[in-house]
Amino acid sequence: MSYTFLDLAEEVLRKTGKPLSGEEIWKEAAVLGIQAKCGSSGRTPWRSISAQIYVSIKGDNQSKFYKASIKPARFGLKGSTSLPAPVETSDNSVRRFHERDLHPLLSAYVFSDQHFLCYTKTIFHEKSDKKKKGKNKWLHPDLVGVYFPFGNYRDSTMSVLETFSESAIKLFSFEMKIRVTLADLRENYFQAVSNSSWAHEGYLVALEYEDSDDLMDEMQSLSVAFGIGFIQLDAEHIEQSQILIPAKTRSAVDWSMVDRLVGENADFKAFIDSINEDNKVKKVKSKYDGVLKTDALQKYVLDKKII
Repeated sequence: MSYTFLDLAEEVLRKTGKPLSGEEIWKEAAVLGIQAKCGSSGRTPWRSISAQIYVSIKGDNQSKFYKASIKPARFGLKGSTSLPAPVETSDNSVRRFHERDLHPLLSAYVFSDQHFLCYTKTIFHEKSDKKKKGKNKWLHPDLVGVYFPFGNYRDSTMSVLETFSESAIKLFSFEMKIRVTLADLRENYFQAVSNSSWAHEGYLVALEYEDSDDLMDEMQSLSVAFGIGFIQLDAEHIEQSQILIPAKTRSAVDWSMVDRLVGENADFKAFIDSINEDNKVKKVKSKYDGVLKTDALQKYVLDKKII
């Protein structure tokens, strides 16, 4: 009989003696040297662990597991000497970094990831028209990005694009959060819908998200309806950040919204002006957000205590 994720979870919880999340169970399994017992584990085995424990708890009163806490979801083993789940404190009381501190991580990820290959610019809402502060709530994205085809398309291809009055330039918009939970998902998601739907692709981005099937199901439904995707940043290995839910690609930019943002915010106007200037010379010469190299990014993450 094969060794399942449930078997692994039971063994880990019995040996550690405390409630753990799906991801914590997987990490402890590595420490205990039992990960390989499951054979093929996929890219995100902790999600499989959480899902299978959920199914076990919901579908069987005789389940060996119980839910010890909700945010984050941790599981205990019935009849074990499991300790109480650690007391959760608010993000504000334990974190020393801010959402904007995550911008260099996203900039580094989308600069090298083959789906984006884009340059980013942070949009400081503080520079917007102060007279319309209430009216403009949720108007500004946290970061915007642009992909240029220069260097990716041959000169002949670029020429024929101009002949057909087409452009391979692509615009992105990103709404940044430190953590997304089921409780605040809709507010965060519709903020991204409000400020990022003008671009070819818009994304909600988070360093962490609640590891639950309910959250992913809800986010998938919202994405089908409104087209905003979801990116999870990996602070330790930024190149392993993932598009967990792809954005729906718009064939055309909402230029009326672009024009409104240009009129409201100096950073966004500078971003659009930079695109115009670089497109004229077919070379990226303008100033966008800096992209930290691997060593500098690792130092930045440690200095900011993001890990």
